[in-house]
Amino acid sequence: MKRAIPALVLSAAALVPVWRYAPSTDTTSTTATAESAPSAAAGSTVVSGPTIDTEKGPVQVQATFQGEKITAVRMLQQPDHPQTEAAVPVLIEETLEAQSADIDTVSGATITSDAYRESLQAALDENEKSASSSDSDSASDSDSASDSESSAESASRTVAGSTVGTSKGDVQVQVTFEGDDITAVEMLKQPNHPQTEAAVPVLIKETLAAQSADIDTVSGATITSDGYRESLQAALDAKA
Repeated sequence: MKRAIPALVLSAAALVPVWRYAPSTDTTSTTATAESAPSAAAGSTVVSGPTIDTEKGPVQVQATFQGEKITAVRMLQQPDHPQTEAAVPVLIEETLEAQSADIDTVSGATITSDAYRESLQAALDENEKSASSSDSDSASDSDSASDSESSAESASRTVAGSTVGTSKGDVQVQVTFEGDDITAVEMLKQPNHPQTEAAVPVLIKETLAAQSADIDTVSGATITSDGYRESLQAALDAKA
């Protein structure tokens, strides 16, 4: 029994190198990454470039942006090759430093470097396009807001003129405007007198026709007519 134990140990030890140094299948790993997947911070945009097929295998880059700044780069696809494994961290580091795809080729990994730059540039272009689209949307929103403000300005507006004291009683006019047009006139205060009651409809009708306070005095209601015109003019001036 004492001799059997070393034999078993030696047999197990002999298997270790075989497991550790299994020959490479030289296939493409679609899940290989140069770094762990970046967590998108608030306001970040993650854009994947296209897959670039090369004789070594497909290459695909994913970039994370904070506005226009590149904050992280991840390899979604890359050739399963020692030179690629060594080159990718260098390419990513240079990208973060240059903040563009204008980076040097890594010696010994020309094919991977070229494909990396191509996929990265496509991601950069897509991010820039999205940013421009967002700016256009913002501008449209601003234009819509301006249009709404313009519409609000052209909507109905009611202005009360000043109260004019007369020997017959107080006179006060309220005017409704649609843009610059007088669309309605209402008496807020008027003398309680038959002649005033008869004159007011005439004064309002003339105001709507003239679109101003330049109207005639109603016969028999001179005091009320004068007070009406004065209050009306005050409303017109306040609107302007």
